[in-house]
Amino acid sequence: MQVSQHIAVVDDNRDIRDLVAKYLSQHDYRVTALDGGTALRRMIEKTPPDLIVLDIMMPGEDGLSICRELRKSSQIPVIFLTAMVEDTDRIIGLELGADDYLIKPFNPRELLARIRAVLRRGGGAVSAQHSAKVVHFDQWSLDMGRQELTGQDGVGVPLSTAEFRLLKVFIENPMIVMSRDRLLDLTIGRNADPFDRSIDNQVSRLRKKIEVDPKSPSIIKTHWGGGYSLAADVEVVK
Repeated sequence: MQVSQHIAVVDDNRDIRDLVAKYLSQHDYRVTALDGGTALRRMIEKTPPDLIVLDIMMPGEDGLSICRELRKSSQIPVIFLTAMVEDTDRIIGLELGADDYLIKPFNPRELLARIRAVLRRGGGAVSAQHSAKVVHFDQWSLDMGRQELTGQDGVGVPLSTAEFRLLKVFIENPMIVMSRDRLLDLTIGRNADPFDRSIDNQVSRLRKKIEVDPKSPSIIKTHWGGGYSLAADVEVVK
């Protein structure tokens, strides 16, 4: 018998969390409804969930703060529920390590579809060729299993979850020009709207960590009107 995947729904609005919990339960998920970060941390200590649906706008400790703290010790997938409609707000959430977001008011069926997509990516996001491997590109080594990036000097460079996902996509597709829409689809599983600049922001942050001169990049190239590419050979070294 297959064990149901466990979803934590964190929202200070009881009506919303109960509605979401009931809907997901009807689709064979095991659901725990929680009213905030304190309750979530207690639950994670005992039984970490497979995915967290997390409201951003909560009194006291908001969802962004909870996600920031969570990412220090855990890679549990997070989908934000947010009433924020500004691109910058959504970008902040993704850069903190969220896997996706959904704007309120939302259709429970869309939330269900996003949960399924995130869980599928979590179960097999890394290609068979590179799974649990250390790969070398340019002057860098990336442990795909541990999500650790190190330079030639052996010094580690911290990567956010969003930065690792983006770098992993480049590594799995070296020398291939990928559009912003394609990168967004491969990193968080959705198509871009015309004004979504989250990929550009993530590329900029990643360049600051791996390029000798981020203003004149040699590893991640920009293709005007096309997108970006990893201009480096990738070698599996372990």
